[in-house]
Amino acid sequence: MQQLQGRDDSVRKPGIWTVVLASSAGTVIEWYDFYLYGSLAIFFSTLFYPANEPTAAVLISVATFATGFVVRPLGALLFGSIGDRVGRKSTFLMTLVLMGVATALVGILPTFETAGYFAPIALVVLRLIQGLAIGGEYGGAAVYVAEHAPANRRGFFTSFIQTTATVGFFLAIVVVLTCRLSLGEELFKQWGWRIPFLLSSVLIVLSLYLRLKLSESPVFEELRKGGKTAKSPIRESFATGQGARYAAFALFGATAGLGCVWYTGQFYALYFLQSVLKLDFLTANLCLAAALVIGTPLIVFFGALSDRIGRRKLIVTGFLLAAAFYIPIYQGIAAAVAAQNFVLVTALIVAQLVFVGLVYGPMAAFLVELFPAKLRYTSLSLPYHLGTGVFGGFVPLISLSLVAYTGNIYAGLAYPIAIAIMSAAVNVLCFPRALAQEPEPAATGLPVKAN
Repeated sequence: MQQLQGRDDSVRKPGIWTVVLASSAGTVIEWYDFYLYGSLAIFFSTLFYPANEPTAAVLISVATFATGFVVRPLGALLFGSIGDRVGRKSTFLMTLVLMGVATALVGILPTFETAGYFAPIALVVLRLIQGLAIGGEYGGAAVYVAEHAPANRRGFFTSFIQTTATVGFFLAIVVVLTCRLSLGEELFKQWGWRIPFLLSSVLIVLSLYLRLKLSESPVFEELRKGGKTAKSPIRESFATGQGARYAAFALFGATAGLGCVWYTGQFYALYFLQSVLKLDFLTANLCLAAALVIGTPLIVFFGALSDRIGRRKLIVTGFLLAAAFYIPIYQGIAAAVAAQNFVLVTALIVAQLVFVGLVYGPMAAFLVELFPAKLRYTSLSLPYHLGTGVFGGFVPLISLSLVAYTGNIYAGLAYPIAIAIMSAAVNVLCFPRALAQEPEPAATGLPVKAN
């Protein structure tokens, strides 16, 4: 890490678009790696689990997907602490390498047929490693971009980091579909599914090349030169009454609802089409991929809009619209699939991406501005990954389980609706209006403002 820091001093300070490109490219690839399994979760139920109980195998496969989310908060604490003590750049280089190695190893795992229960156990271990890496990646990228951006365009520039999860998911879908269509069903099932995982090794090398060209965040450099970096970021962030209150607000008033809205609008939409409505793999993924192409720019649009009208108005509006319209939207999806109107299916997924854009677009700037500079990597990362990883990551498992238990295909929507309502209420009623924190270091001249 010292070598990386030494390299920072010799590198010319990058422009804001270089910062955005390098940060976003690495984060896209990490999300691509993370979501490859999600894109293949239904398919993996036949590869890594006993095939004699197909419903149980699907649920176990989805649960394995969820295990990667369980350790994301641990990764947030580990890498957030390193990022606040050592530096933003060095930390998200480590997370990128860790994610790349874990994903490449998935590509060479034996299946249940050849290795028995070793296969699912090894898969779970690699999912846990992926979760740790993602836990440190998002906070580093969001903070790094925000600490380079002008205050009046912070929402706009950080919104590109917000698009990376959706773009990574889209990339995973495209690569999986390309391999499946070019190889055919049988070859893809035999060995073709390994290609998307092995491909990530090439992408990781390209991303590392871009990130090594970056210098350290100017805000962190100012803190380090002034001897003001945090000595114990975890304790300083969460062991004080004020820090704990702000972290709780970020979790329950923002990121829990964010996680549920994001995963419902994208992942649960895919599972609903495939597992509940029994739409074939190709059609379901094509509908989702088309919707992501149309809907992803909305994240940048609403991020930029938050610079003009404020973050919280958009975030709360997204929560309330999601809670109000999920049931009619999914009823419409069911009717459209029955009528084989896949244009309407795509349009109804895009409608959900409007909610995603409203909530997700302003969120990075909202969280960065909530916490003091010397603690924000740690303070931001833990509630973000508790919200998106635990509350959001379990949406497919909880929702599909509710459908299986009740026999009502819309019962799974009760969970994301309840969390969205909770986050809207907490955000409106409990916003902490007077955080006593140190001024933003003069490296960027940016004040930390109320959202």
